[in-house]
Amino acid sequence: MADPMKAAGSSHWAAINESSFVAGMRLLFWVCRVFGRWPFRVVLYPVLTWYVATKPVARRASSTYLARMRPLASVPGGWWGVIRHFAAFAENILDKMLLWGGLIDTSRVQFHGADLMDRLLAERRGALLLCSHLGNVDLCRVLSHQQPGLKLTVLVHTRHAKAFNDMLAAIDPRSQMNLLQVTDMTPATAMLLSERVAAGEIVVIAGDRIPVAAQPRVVMAPFLGTPAPFPVGPYVLASVLQCPIYLMFPLRGQQGYEVHFEQLSETVRLPRAGREAALTQLATAYAARLQHYAARSPLEWFNFYDFWHIQSGHEDATS
Repeated sequence: MADPMKAAGSSHWAAINESSFVAGMRLLFWVCRVFGRWPFRVVLYPVLTWYVATKPVARRASSTYLARMRPLASVPGGWWGVIRHFAAFAENILDKMLLWGGLIDTSRVQFHGADLMDRLLAERRGALLLCSHLGNVDLCRVLSHQQPGLKLTVLVHTRHAKAFNDMLAAIDPRSQMNLLQVTDMTPATAMLLSERVAAGEIVVIAGDRIPVAAQPRVVMAPFLGTPAPFPVGPYVLASVLQCPIYLMFPLRGQQGYEVHFEQLSETVRLPRAGREAALTQLATAYAARLQHYAARSPLEWFNFYDFWHIQSGHEDATS
C-alpha cells in the first residue's frame, strides 16, 4: 500500500507517495484474475496487517475518521476497523483495475437520480459534477464511454500517482482520456472549461480535498461532528462558468454498485457582500450530503490524511 505521508507529520494529501503500492497491486490483480476474489482477500489481509503495524500516520488517520463516523454508522473499532478500512480501499483499487480491464459487469449498476443527467444530455447543457473520495469514481468514467453524447472533463491532481496511472493506462489507454491536470485554476484553464461547458460538456471535480497550494482557499463546514476545511474552488468555478452543480456518489450496495445523482444548485451567485457566507453555505450543503452517503458506506471514504486539520496561515475564501 502507498505511504500516505512522505514525511511524518505532513497534513496534506498531496504528500502521498506510491512506495511499493503499484507492485503490490499488480500482484494482487494477478491473484484475483487467476484464482478469484476470495484468494485475493486471503493474500491481502496479511499484507494489510503488516501495513497497519508499520504505518502509524495512516493508522491514525483511519482511526480518527472511524471514531468520528461511529456515532452515525456501525463500524468496527480498534486495529480491526483500520484493517477493514484499508481492505475496502484495496478492493476499490482492484475494482478500478477490473473495470478498465472490462472484467466487471456494468450492466448491473443501479442508478438513482439518473433522470437529472438524462435531462442535461437531452438539453445539451454543460454542468459541474461534484464528486468525492467516497466510492469508485472510475466506475462512472468507464460508464461514460458507453453513453453516446456524454463528454467529461475530469479535473485531477495525480502527479503523485504517476506509476498507478501508468498501470491503468496499460490496462486501458482510455483511463487517461478526458483528464485535465490542475494544480491551480488559471485564467487560461477557466477559459478552456468555459468553452467546454458551453459546448455541453460536464466538468468533474472533487469537493473533499483542499487545493495543492501553500495557502489553500477553503471554508469550514461541519463534517462528522467537527468543522473541517472544504475547498471553495468548485463553487467559484461554477459561478464563473454560470452552470448548475450536481453531486455524484458511486457506492457499493448489497446487490452491487449504485450511483446516486443529486442537484446541489441550479445557479451559483457570489455577491461581493456576503461572498464568504455564500461559499460556506454551498460547502456546508455538500458536506452534509457527503456525510449522508458516507454513513451508508462508512468504509468507502478514502482520505487517508488528517482531514480535519489545515496548516496555519491558510487564506480564507474571500481573500
